[in-house]
Amino acid sequence: MDETTVQLLCPECGKNWQTSPGELPASAEMFHCPNCHASRRTAEFMRTDRDLQTLKQLG
Repeated sequence: MDETTVQLLCPECGKNWQTSPGELPASAEMFHCPNCHASRRTAEFMRTDRDLQTLKQLG
């Protein structure tokens, strides 16, 4: 069984990665880039609108 993942992109350092939506805070909560430690709302790290919708549904 494939696990659902969302793609993230740091708006400050450009780091790309993917993770399970269950491992992320809610879209309006603060999230910190594991690379540069930038702090923004989790929604701002979502690479696409589809990733944001997946986070809201499954996160």
